[in-house]
Amino acid sequence: MKKQISIIFFFVGLLSFSQQKQWTLEECVNYAIENNISIQQSELNVKLAEIDKNQAIYNFLPNLSGSASYNINRGSNINPATNQFENETFKSASGGLSSGVNIFAGLQNWKNLQRAKLNKLASDYNLDKMKDDISLFVANSFLQILFNKEQLKVFQSQYEVTQENLNRTQELVDAGVLPEGDLLEIKATAATQQQQIIAAENTLFISKLSLAQLLQIKDYKNFDIVDAEYNLISEDILNEDAETIVSKSKEVVNDVKIAESNLLIAEKDLQLARAQYMPTISGFVSYNTRWASSQIDPFTGEEINFIDQLYLFDGTAIGIQLNVPIFNRFSTRNNVKRSKINVENAKYLLDQAELDLESTVYQAYNDAKNAKKSYEAAVSTEEARQLAFDYSRERYNVGLINAFDFNQSKVQFENAQSDAIRAKYDYLFKVKVLEYYFGIPITQL
Repeated sequence: MKKQISIIFFFVGLLSFSQQKQWTLEECVNYAIENNISIQQSELNVKLAEIDKNQAIYNFLPNLSGSASYNINRGSNINPATNQFENETFKSASGGLSSGVNIFAGLQNWKNLQRAKLNKLASDYNLDKMKDDISLFVANSFLQILFNKEQLKVFQSQYEVTQENLNRTQELVDAGVLPEGDLLEIKATAATQQQQIIAAENTLFISKLSLAQLLQIKDYKNFDIVDAEYNLISEDILNEDAETIVSKSKEVVNDVKIAESNLLIAEKDLQLARAQYMPTISGFVSYNTRWASSQIDPFTGEEINFIDQLYLFDGTAIGIQLNVPIFNRFSTRNNVKRSKINVENAKYLLDQAELDLESTVYQAYNDAKNAKKSYEAAVSTEEARQLAFDYSRERYNVGLINAFDFNQSKVQFENAQSDAIRAKYDYLFKVKVLEYYFGIPITQL
């Protein structure tokens, strides 16, 4: 009985630990990369590209095939052993092995191998891009939860201050120092703040739900992240000029790499299309043997047994085959034209990818710069509203201003707090995006 109770307590403790787990940004990113469906699909594409590359290597090898047949012949049929017509029922069998090798086909096998390698490289780039995109989504969702948590704390803190003012005002109203209207004003403020807290709690849950779904985690109710403060924001990336970041981004971001790989693949497809103009040379070797029932040795008059027939009626063939394309209804020519168009299109896509990357990096750079200014302005506003609110509270406590004016000052301070939090996490995320284009891992928060 004691042993069973101990086991129950162990599993209860283990369950409690799993429910209390709080995820760090690095854990979230790593878990998403391992479990996200889009990434898993990209990994399958990489495996398919690896198979295609291996097949391109195997295409250099000669093939080998075997054949066998067994027949029961009735009526007038050619005996495969004697090549004579026989008008009687007999049994026959034949078998053989054949092998062929591609000697020359316009270097198609070699070009196919090069194309398969390029396709494998492009698949790797696509997988890396998918991981980067998911990492950015996770980081954004992670920071959104942190913002919602701080926003909720601000609302709760404001509500506690309002409750203190409500109790103090109640005492002053009871003592006849303040009118009843001041008390009603503060009660209305407290009710509004309760609504804000409920809405903030719901927003926080929705943001947790979004990140949990992104991570493919089903336990939405108990999912949570590490409740840490991120007050220090590194500004080293802003000391770099935009041109340097653009140049660096072309080395680390996969968009341009993917476009470059696709251009190389298109050029290789053009080479393969042109190779169809070339003649092909192939070599072959084959071995065949046969057997038929009731085969009589003309010298001894005895029936030739199965094994002896296989040796007597076997044969080999070795040869070289040449195929020269003469006219195929302009199919090869049109394939070459299509391939040329695809090459031109791939060039345009590469140019567009470079332009898009430059535009995106410049935009991210300006966004981070402006977000910094907005954050600094929001902090300054918050500090000024803090002083104004403290001054209003002192004046309200001694009866120099009424509850309405005091609440106005309080609302302005609360709005300044919310704006500062929003500006802080907006700045933090935009700096992380800019660092991503510079090659700094998104998990370094």
